[in-house]
Amino acid sequence: MAKVKLIWEFRGPAAKRTAAHHCIHLHDFIKLEQIDGEAIKTEEFSDMYVCASMIISQDDVPFMREKLKPHRGQLVK
Repeated sequence: MAKVKLIWEFRGPAAKRTAAHHCIHLHDFIKLEQIDGEAIKTEEFSDMYVCASMIISQDDVPFMREKLKPHRGQLVK
């Protein structure tokens, strides 16, 4: 089964705190919806640009796109 990394981008002085807080909500959401999510984390590219991301099954992508509106996604090899 293919895996997809969903990414939410945050910019500005509060990007790091916002991305970390978003990860809390991602954990809560996948538990509530019983979705198999993994590697929920933040990635800091600069003080002003941080991403929150998670890896899910490709089958769950349509549901997650509709509900959580990730900014982008990429296949995981």
